[in-house]
Amino acid sequence: MLEGPTFLVSRDILSSCEQETRWIYNSFCVMELASNKRRLELEEEAVLTKSCKLSDAPEKGETKKSIQDLSLSVNQANAQNHSSDQSDSSSLIFQLGRDISINCLLRCSRSDYGSVASLNQSFRSLIRTGELYRLRRQMSIIEHWVYFSCNLPEWEAFDPNTRRWMRLPRMPSNECFICSDKESLAVGTELLVFGKEIMSPVIYRYSILMNAWSSGMEMNIPRCLFGSASLGEIAILAGGCDPRGNILSSAELYNSETGTWELLPNMNKARKMCSGVFIDGKFYVIGGIGVGNSKQLTCGEEFDLQTRKWQKIPNMFPGRNGGTEATEVSSAAEAPPLVAVVNNVLYSADYAQQEVRRYDKDNNLWVTIGRLPDRIVSMNGWGLAFRACGNRLIVIGGPRALDGRVIEINACVPGEGVPEWNLLASRQSGSFVYNCAVMGC
Repeated sequence: MLEGPTFLVSRDILSSCEQETRWIYNSFCVMELASNKRRLELEEEAVLTKSCKLSDAPEKGETKKSIQDLSLSVNQANAQNHSSDQSDSSSLIFQLGRDISINCLLRCSRSDYGSVASLNQSFRSLIRTGELYRLRRQMSIIEHWVYFSCNLPEWEAFDPNTRRWMRLPRMPSNECFICSDKESLAVGTELLVFGKEIMSPVIYRYSILMNAWSSGMEMNIPRCLFGSASLGEIAILAGGCDPRGNILSSAELYNSETGTWELLPNMNKARKMCSGVFIDGKFYVIGGIGVGNSKQLTCGEEFDLQTRKWQKIPNMFPGRNGGTEATEVSSAAEAPPLVAVVNNVLYSADYAQQEVRRYDKDNNLWVTIGRLPDRIVSMNGWGLAFRACGNRLIVIGGPRALDGRVIEINACVPGEGVPEWNLLASRQSGSFVYNCAVMGC
């Protein structure tokens, strides 16, 4: 559950870095004792001296009252000194200094950041400006959370490490937006949802720093049904359809740090309903439907961020559902390719054959390595989420036998053998996944 007005975290979540937390606490205590040792000794001597003098008083009640008053005065003085020491809040944990404080906070789970932000203005500013997340990214400290929607316009987040569910604020929208085609993308500390309102395309942006939705962002070329993927603070969107239905070959790069969109060179082939991934720092667009052809494209394209050039890869994606033995379902009725990348290895899910495949990049071929979770169903691939989440593959969908009232999250760590799926969580919800994205920060 959400706690606090501005942070998507739960304050009762246990820290995933208890050793670091203990170290901070112990360091704090040691430094506190070291800095105040002499002062406390002097204060104790003063209390004992005056207590001895007061012991000669004729009334025991007066003696007790005087000692209590003196003890209270000492405590008030300590509190004032402590408050004065903390006045320089820019140092965060003031005995450690700002740099060491930040270094400690970087290693805490981001589930704890809501509690951290509630301490004072400096901690709150550190969280809300995104400084901690930028430093975490530089140090390759990344936690992956899954964001998905089964009941539009509501969104939920799931932390697979703590297995906790969190509900996002309700996304502002109208009936036109809810009924339109929508794509979602997580980049940096933002969740972007693309759709259409009554007169024009719209992008809703959710910030985990502010725990709030906003709109008003615009691409250079509005589009839907595109392929996309993110890498740190950047994302690339390729292909899709413009508001008039024209299939696009253009691509754009979004920088979440600056909030800017940049047009990239056009792809070699226009396509819609495609998928995108990053592998070894390069962006790949896979599958989709081309101009004047209702069949699924089997070619892919690779974009090199350094040379800023596209390279076509023939036969990168096989015909869906077993190639030549494909069902009679039209390509336009099928979901875009279900693909995910774990440790720079590309995997795909065949919804009809219920198979998981691994891409052999060197030989440009796919190898079947196992099956999808048994109970997960889809409608021609729609309603099923197949994503990478850190070093795991995640499948989110509704089980076959529970009347569509339960959503399940299954995960496996792919390797050389057959994938072994484990049920991470399930809960009462709609069983059709409309949109899903994984945020790593």
